[in-house]
Amino acid sequence: MHNDCPSHLGSSIKPECLIRPRTLYRGVGAELFHSHRDPMLVVTPQGKIVQVNTALLKAAGKSFAEVIGKGVCEIIHGGRWPHIKCPLEEFLLTRAYKVEDTRLPGLSGEYSLSIVPVEGGPKDQELILLTARKLTQDEVRKVDSIRTAQLAAIGELAAGVAHEVNNPINGIINFAQLLLDDCPKDSEQAMLLKRIVKEGERIASITYNLLSFARENENEQTLVDLNEVVMDSISLVEHQLNNDGIRIATDLFQPSCLIIGNHLQLMQVVLNMVSNSRFALNERWGKTASPEKAIHFSSIPVVIDGRNYFRLVVRDYGTGIPQGILEKLFDPFFTSKPAGQGSGLGLSISYGIVKNHQGILRVDSILKKYTDMIIEIPASEK
Repeated sequence: MHNDCPSHLGSSIKPECLIRPRTLYRGVGAELFHSHRDPMLVVTPQGKIVQVNTALLKAAGKSFAEVIGKGVCEIIHGGRWPHIKCPLEEFLLTRAYKVEDTRLPGLSGEYSLSIVPVEGGPKDQELILLTARKLTQDEVRKVDSIRTAQLAAIGELAAGVAHEVNNPINGIINFAQLLLDDCPKDSEQAMLLKRIVKEGERIASITYNLLSFARENENEQTLVDLNEVVMDSISLVEHQLNNDGIRIATDLFQPSCLIIGNHLQLMQVVLNMVSNSRFALNERWGKTASPEKAIHFSSIPVVIDGRNYFRLVVRDYGTGIPQGILEKLFDPFFTSKPAGQGSGLGLSISYGIVKNHQGILRVDSILKKYTDMIIEIPASEK
């Protein structure tokens, strides 16, 4: 709706791009609003829903009373975490025009979301109209390709930064080590030099991880069974998961899921996913015993764009992930965990490894319900 209006205008919107309030609630305007086949919501700049149409109620699977007065993020995103702000709610406060392609878990699909300020009302009663048009499969693939290109650009930037930092930090470590060799072992100077070496090695480790994300750490690839990768990974953490009361379930395609890859690198990806699932499950269930406190591994053959792939899904029924941050999950140093509980590099490195296998890594999640980490890697032609 109003796609011809330039999104860069911000609050200086052309009059023809604005919606007048009387058209939303009166006469023919009200009939058009409620009969529109795309989900529509009228909200305040603070994100409070004041009106919706029938299509929205149908897509959300909720009644009018369950929606009116609620926050827009709660209804179309499925909620959010208290320590992370919702990008949509923050944007609504700008009272600007915008169109974006995004996933709306609360409406069960990928949509083109139009945000249009309402014109003509009192300043203290400003409203904003949101219209969600469901994307076609071709449009969804286009959006995915754009997201992949953006992550690739971030990877190139990360590689450049890592290279620039790597050489000087190695010099600092080496010079500090030389000074350390020539000073008394128990002196204050030795203690400070040891700290310089330790912190320098920590920076070197971060640059190494950035290079992994940028797919510059390529190792030899051979014929690998994705099922074996899963079982070997489970064997390393099974005792730890059992201690937390986390159940493991597998539904792996038989007899095998053969791909060309690096067994150890793929184990690193699976172990990182298990670590994130374990954190989410413990956050949601604590020490409570529940059949849903589980990690489920499944693999199946699929065809993508005429090519054979194997799809591995790691699902947990933990806290879930707010839609507002799903697109940021693979960015280096971004973490959804509370401060001090995550480096923000685990999924970035995993993305780089899967990409190096000509594969796809993506996430599907609904807050307080489940999270699916999905790996799709081309099947071996041998």
